Amino acid sequence: MTTAKNTDLARDLSEGISSGRYAVGTLLPTEFELCEQYGLSRYAVRKALDALQELGLISRRKNVGTRVEAMRPLAGFTQSIATVEELARFGAEHVRTVRSTGEVVTDLQLAQALDCPGGTRWLHIACLRMEDGKKARPICWLDLYIDPAYADIGELVRNAPETLASTLIEERYGRRITRIRQSIEAVLIPRERSDDLGVEAGSPALQITRHYLDAADQVFEISVSLHPADRFKFSMDLHRSKE
Repeated sequence: MTTAKNTDLARDLSEGISSGRYAVGTLLPTEFELCEQYGLSRYAVRKALDALQELGLISRRKNVGTRVEAMRPLAGFTQSIATVEELARFGAEHVRTVRSTGEVVTDLQLAQALDCPGGTRWLHIACLRMEDGKKARPICWLDLYIDPAYADIGELVRNAPETLASTLIEERYGRRITRIRQSIEAVLIPRERSDDLGVEAGSPALQITRHYLDAADQVFEISVSLHPADRFKFSMDLHRSKE
């Protein structure tokens, strides 16, 4: 193909993905290669890739490339995470925008929500996690609660938006995750988060709470992420035991 429009490119790549010509997990040709192959400008190629990314078919990362994520368009973001490493990869692909930081002391309501003792002190970091690209939209609202002994983590989190806070703690202090306890529940978007997430107050969402534990089984970080229902689907594989 020597001449094309960005819509032609988007359609051809989409068909190539659905047919398996571009397998899930592999990288698409570079923007330069697509320009050469389809006779398009860099702008047109990026428009086509933007369209595929909005459908959830691909993801793009600087210095990595464009990776095929799904064979068919998704209703929203699909998360399938089974290891700490996969969780770190999710963090790298959906960066944080820090909104505020400060210390909090849990009252009874917050303590119940975080499953921790009342009166516990935390460093609280409030963030948005964003999709990549120019038309980025929020994936979720994220509240991080971190051991206040790590007071400088707030600045590190702000300066390294693609890196998990737990990874920053491990790199700086050597406190390593050995286990993550996770719970998922259906909730409604509160009014104070609706504008940030671009959805109506009271609309459905999934809330994921993760407790990060060290080798002594002590919690040193809690994250609470609030995902609008139209942008998120959690998937997992269940296997029959060999017994």
